[in-house]
Amino acid sequence: MKKYINICTAIAILFSTLSITSCGSKTEEVKQDEHQEGEHHEDESTVELTDEQAKTVGITLGKIEMKSLSGAIKVNGMLDVPPQNLVSVSAPMGGFLKSTELLQGMKVTKGQVIAVLQNADYIQLQQDYVDNKSQLEFLEAEYKRQQELAKENVNSQKILLQSKTQYQSMLAKVSGLKSKLSLLGISTTQIESGNFQSTISLTAPISGYVTQVNVNIGMFVNPTDVMFKIVDTEHLHAELTVFEKDVPKLKIGQKVRFTLANETVERIATVYLIGREIGEDRTVRIHCHLDKEDGELLPGMYLKAYVEAGTQSLTAIPNDAIVVFEGANYVFVTIPSDEKGTQHFKMIQITKGVSELGYTEIQLPKDINTESSIVINGAFDILAKMKNSEEEGGHSH
Repeated sequence: MKKYINICTAIAILFSTLSITSCGSKTEEVKQDEHQEGEHHEDESTVELTDEQAKTVGITLGKIEMKSLSGAIKVNGMLDVPPQNLVSVSAPMGGFLKSTELLQGMKVTKGQVIAVLQNADYIQLQQDYVDNKSQLEFLEAEYKRQQELAKENVNSQKILLQSKTQYQSMLAKVSGLKSKLSLLGISTTQIESGNFQSTISLTAPISGYVTQVNVNIGMFVNPTDVMFKIVDTEHLHAELTVFEKDVPKLKIGQKVRFTLANETVERIATVYLIGREIGEDRTVRIHCHLDKEDGELLPGMYLKAYVEAGTQSLTAIPNDAIVVFEGANYVFVTIPSDEKGTQHFKMIQITKGVSELGYTEIQLPKDINTESSIVINGAFDILAKMKNSEEEGGHSH
C-alpha cells in the first residue's frame, strides 16, 4: 500500500513539473513574439551604428549654417530681335518677278536693289498721271480766269464754284497718282519728260541677312505676299521665360549668364524689361540685352540661362550631406539614445534650393532646426546600410 502511494506521488510531481515547464515555454514564446512585433513596428527611417562602425565609415557631424548664396534662377529662352530689326518685304503693287539674286543667308545692305518687278499696269499708272496732270493745268487756268471774271461781276458765283470744285478734285487726283508713283520708285520728272518704265525695283529697307525667300522668277506677286524676310542680327536680345514664383526676385539691371545649345562658353546679358502679363503656363517673359553683340548669332536659337537674383543669407548644408533615394532628397540627423557605444540616425526628407560653392540651400522641415546635428560626411554609407538591412528582412541594427 505504501509503495502504491509513492508511485502516485511521483506521477503527480512529474505532471506538475511538465506543467510548469510548459507554462514557462509559453511565456517565453509570448515575450519573444512581443519583442519581434515591437521590432516590426520600429521606425524604418532610423538606423543604428556602433561607435566602431561610425569611426570606420568616417561619420562626421555638423550643423546647418547660414551661407551667403546667390539666388540664381534657372530659366530657358531663345534669341530674338526687336520688331524694327525684322522686316518682311512685299511689293507695293502687284507684278511679275523679273529678277532677283537673293538667297537665304545672304547679307544685304540698306538701299540695295533686291528684286525687279514688271507689269503693264505700271505704264497705265504713268499714263493716267500724265493725262490728269494736263487736265489739272487746264482746270487751274480756267479757275483763275473765272476768279478774274467774278471780280468784274461778269460771271455768277455758281460758275466760279464749279470751276473751283473741278480744279481741286483734279489736284487731289494728281497728288494721289504722284504718291503712288513715288511708292513704286518711279520719278514723275522722267514721266513728264516722256520716259515711261514697265518695271519697278524693290530695295532693302534695312541692312541684315535674308532669312526667307518665298518667290521665284516669273511668279506673280500680290501686295499681300511676303517676298523676303530680312533680319538685322546686330541687336539680338535674349527672350527668357520665368516662372511666376520667381518673378518677385527679378529686377531691371540684373545680370544673366547663358549658353546656347551648341556652345559651352557662357555669354552675359542684362535684364532690360520685365513682362507685366502672366501667361497660361504661369510664366512671364523678360527681355535681356546682350552685353556683347555677335553678328554670327541667329534669332530663334535656344538657350539656357541663370538670372543672378542677388546674394542672400540662406540655411545651407554641404552637398555631401544630401542623399537621393527614390527621387527625393534626404539628410540624416542624430537622435538621442540611452544605449552606450551606439549612435542612432534618422533619415528626414528635405527640399533643396540654390547650390553654390559646395553648399546647397535647404528649407527646414519641422523635424529639424539650426541646432540639429546633421551627418555631413558618410550619409551615403548610412543609407546603404539602412537599405541593405531592409532587403535582408532584419532590423537596421
